[in-house]
Amino acid sequence: MSETDPRRWKALVFIALAQLMVVLDATIVNIALPSAQQDLGISDGNRQWVITAYALAFGGLLLFGGRIADLWGRKRTFVVGLIGFAAASALGGAATGEAMMLGARALQGAFGALLAPAALSLLAVMFTDGKERAKAFGIYGAIAGGGGAVGLILGGFLTEYLDWRWTFFVNIPFAIVAAVGAYFVIREPAGGRNRSPLDIPGVILSTLGLVALVYGFTRAESEGWSDATTIGMFVGSAVLLAAFVLTEAKVKSPLLPLRVLTERNRGGVYLSLGLAVIAMFGLFLFLTYYLQIVKGYSPVKTGFAFLPMIAGMIIGSTQIGTRLMTRVPPRWLMGPGFLTAAVGMLLLTQLEIGTSYAGLILPAQLLLGLGMGTAFMPAMSLATHGVDPRDAGVASAMVNTSQQVGGAIGTALLNTIAASATTAYIADNAAGVTTQGAQKLLQLQGMVEGYAAAIWWAVGILAVSAAIAVALINTGKPDVGVVAGSGSGSGEGAEDEVKIPVIAH
Repeated sequence: MSETDPRRWKALVFIALAQLMVVLDATIVNIALPSAQQDLGISDGNRQWVITAYALAFGGLLLFGGRIADLWGRKRTFVVGLIGFAAASALGGAATGEAMMLGARALQGAFGALLAPAALSLLAVMFTDGKERAKAFGIYGAIAGGGGAVGLILGGFLTEYLDWRWTFFVNIPFAIVAAVGAYFVIREPAGGRNRSPLDIPGVILSTLGLVALVYGFTRAESEGWSDATTIGMFVGSAVLLAAFVLTEAKVKSPLLPLRVLTERNRGGVYLSLGLAVIAMFGLFLFLTYYLQIVKGYSPVKTGFAFLPMIAGMIIGSTQIGTRLMTRVPPRWLMGPGFLTAAVGMLLLTQLEIGTSYAGLILPAQLLLGLGMGTAFMPAMSLATHGVDPRDAGVASAMVNTSQQVGGAIGTALLNTIAASATTAYIADNAAGVTTQGAQKLLQLQGMVEGYAAAIWWAVGILAVSAAIAVALINTGKPDVGVVAGSGSGSGEGAEDEVKIPVIAH
């Protein structure tokens, strides 16, 4: 398909609608989580699996999804992903217990992993003119940022005025409209498939290794860090991921060619971004619970309370990152950006039961959003820095993978730290607490102490992200140029060409 295809802008509408649905789902469930947890009897130790099951399935299968799109065709993969996502959402909305809910979330993640790379690669092959391509990806990116805000508010309204189940059911009309529109409007160019054999061992080893890693963090909360099974999970994860690396080095058509990771700028982006997302995902969970349980906010009010962070991200990305990206080297945006976010996080370590929203939480969210938005913009551009044309798609998918896996680990790790700190605080201060009111106050104080302890870790993680960005990323200001790439796919045999920004030394 060329830039002269008259239906490309109509196609963008349906691709953008699918992106909006995926972004909505990522934030809408955060708001509904306390209500769903209560209704379904999900334990505090397992509640983060409602988020983690989705993030892990999505992150673990994203590279595989990109290869499937190349093999099956992007349009077909896109439509199948949408239909599957709708079915999984219906299952989640109808959930009668913990197992059904977690299974539905994992299925949503798996179909999302088909949907996301197919959507991005469709945009890449449909918009080949430089200016039109920038505009199309700008619209796609704006939906990614703004969709988060819509999800928080819509999640609040649906949870409060209807039922938390509608935060799942709302995906169904989005998916149906996008799938029908895509089926009739999108035309994929011929000869764009990658017929290389699938790297099945790579898929199995990477997915099992990541599941073992996150389960290890989750189990540490309830059973302790010295528990034999916890240690076994971490050891098993290390073995599986090491085997994955060895496999990728030897197979003819690897799921993740190691050359994508070993270039220092791309490696720096994946590592610093993944760590930063660990800090952010845990924070979303804690702030949601703090505002609803400790402060007594309604779901709608909680949704609006997150808006300063989203606004900060949009401003940081579109006004600061975009304007400065052509003037300063990327590391001088990413490093200070992560440090600004760390300062915002540092403010939140001062949380108490009676903390003022306007006095502390609002400025902290603004700093977090501005910092992360400023850092994310150059990071996305650097994802394909100096990349071999046949690896352009897998390099882009790797950014999404590092974010999703970082989110899964962050939710599990920080939840573990918070729960341990809460338990320790209550045990240390329980003596002499006899009345019901005093016990409830102690419980709330313990929760806040747990959140603060975990947020201190998040501050440290963001500082490490900043250090990695400054130390590893050494490319200069971007020059305007193009490189041939393979859309979503990776490996040999991709025949279609797309334009991808290159950063010059």
